[in-house]
Amino acid sequence: MGAIRDILRGTIPAEKLRKFSGRFDVIGDIAVVTIPSGLEEYEQMIGQAILDHRHSIQTVIKKISRIAGDCRTATYDVVIGNGTETTHHENGFSYQLDLKSSFFTPRLAHERMRVTNQVQAGESVLVLFAGIGPFVIPAAARGARVVAIEQNPDACRRLVKNLQKNRVSEQVTVVQGDAFDPALLADEQFDRVIIPTPYGRDDIFDLAATRVRHNGLLHFYTFKNMTQSKEWEQEFENRGCEVISRRRCGNVAPAVSRWVFDLRRC
Repeated sequence: MGAIRDILRGTIPAEKLRKFSGRFDVIGDIAVVTIPSGLEEYEQMIGQAILDHRHSIQTVIKKISRIAGDCRTATYDVVIGNGTETTHHENGFSYQLDLKSSFFTPRLAHERMRVTNQVQAGESVLVLFAGIGPFVIPAAARGARVVAIEQNPDACRRLVKNLQKNRVSEQVTVVQGDAFDPALLADEQFDRVIIPTPYGRDDIFDLAATRVRHNGLLHFYTFKNMTQSKEWEQEFENRGCEVISRRRCGNVAPAVSRWVFDLRRC
């Protein structure tokens, strides 16, 4: 990422350039960047530097607000380019999405591959907060029967299209609804439940755990500091689960990381 700062050196005053990390996320042909306060007048230069650095990028957008609300969307402004729709390629699959109306992070690509590579043909898998399908589609492609729950209407529409695009529609049932609704799936149980939990919504765990068969598996994502993550190991055991592994999968704030717990229901 230092390459972006190198391109900008001499065009943005050094004391201001120090505020800019040079980092950005790439989703399809879109770069998502955060412009620090005080650098707004240089955002076109920053956008152009990103295009010059990565020729596969066609659009640069800046994040205006954090992800929020039941639909888990953020607000973006286009710096350079034509909009917020794109097609993202990950681990051999393609995902159509509109960043202004559907949540997606490329930072979990390796983690999604790690988890879905564990899925066996014939398994029944539940994916909560399914989004546009990055856990759903690889699991279905491995021969699982998948139920995907997503509340965001646009994400559901995109998910259905992505199932068709990746030729796994017959393996997946899409349920548009609130994952916190206990009546949504009645008493159905699954061999595996994948829970990419939204920030601050760990209260989904108890409901999710009731959807897993005895000796079934849960992959539970949460946001904690190091001490809290260790405390949660004991908490999961108190709730009737064996902790198979605890992994850090990215920092989201100073001292706060995304963690994934692989659990077996006892």
